[in-house]
Amino acid sequence: MTRPITAGVDGTGESLAGLAWAAREAVRRGRPLRVVHAWRFQTHETVDAGDAATQERWVRDAVTESVRQVTERHSALAVTTDVPEGDAVEALTGAAADAEMLVLGSRGHGRIMGFLVGSVGQQVIVEARRPVVFVRAGDTTSGEVAGREIVVGQQGDPEDSAAALEFAFEAAAARGAALRAVRAWTLPPMFAYSPDTLRLMDEAGGLEPYEQKSLSDALAPLRERYPQVRVVEHVEMGSAGQVLLSVSGTAQLLVVGRRARRSAVGARTGSVAHGVLHHADCPVAVVPHG
Repeated sequence: MTRPITAGVDGTGESLAGLAWAAREAVRRGRPLRVVHAWRFQTHETVDAGDAATQERWVRDAVTESVRQVTERHSALAVTTDVPEGDAVEALTGAAADAEMLVLGSRGHGRIMGFLVGSVGQQVIVEARRPVVFVRAGDTTSGEVAGREIVVGQQGDPEDSAAALEFAFEAAAARGAALRAVRAWTLPPMFAYSPDTLRLMDEAGGLEPYEQKSLSDALAPLRERYPQVRVVEHVEMGSAGQVLLSVSGTAQLLVVGRRARRSAVGARTGSVAHGVLHHADCPVAVVPHG
C-alpha cells in the first residue's frame, strides 16, 4: 500500500500553508495527497448557522476550494478528501495511522494555534504513530531552495533516534539537500554514567570525542543506505533544544524525535520537541520513536 501524505485543514491560513507544503512533499515523493477536515455541528443564538446538512455543505465546499488551489499548481497530483463529523483528535490521529506523515498548520511564536489550541495539539502529537509536520503560516517555497539543510537532532543510543534519522535522510534525499545531524551534550554528574560508558569515554579520549563517536555510529548505517546525501556532523555543548534552534535559521526542515510522557495533567511531549515547536521558524517534523 502506498501511504499518502495527509494534511489536516481547518479553514485557516495556517492550515492552507500546511496543505501547500504537504502537496509539494507528495509531488517530491511520488505519493497521493489526502486532505482531512473534521467538523462538528455548531449552533449560535444570534447567527443563523443553518442545520447540520447546511453546515456540512459549507465545510465540503471550503475543502473543495482548498483542493482546487492545490490541483491548479500540481495538476498530476492525486488528491482525495475526507470530511468526517466528530472529534478532531480522533479524526487526525486516525488519518495519520495509514499516512506517510500528517501535516498541520501552526501560527506564531509562544503559543501554537489552529489545530494546536489547548490540549488538542498535544494529543495529536502524542497519539499519532506516524510523523507529524507543523508548518507556519508564512512558509513558502523559497525555504526549500538549494543550500538550505535538513536539520535533525540525535541523542542517546543509536536506536533512540533511529526513526527521526530515517525520516530526515528520506527528506534530504527527496529534496537533494544536505543533512546536518546535531548532537548536543552537557556535563552531567559523573555518577550518571555507567561503568561501561565511562570506559568508552576513556577509550574515546574524553567527553566530546565520545559524543562525536556516538553521533558517527548512529549515522553510519544511514549514510551507507543514502550515499547521495551529504552529511554534516554537528556536535556542540549545550541544551539540545537551544543548539537545534541555533542552527535552524538556515534549515528548510527541522526533525526531532518524540517520546511522549503521560501525567496527571494529560499527555505531554518532551522538552526538546516542545521548545522547537514553539520557536523554530521553519517547518518542524516530530517523529515518534519506533
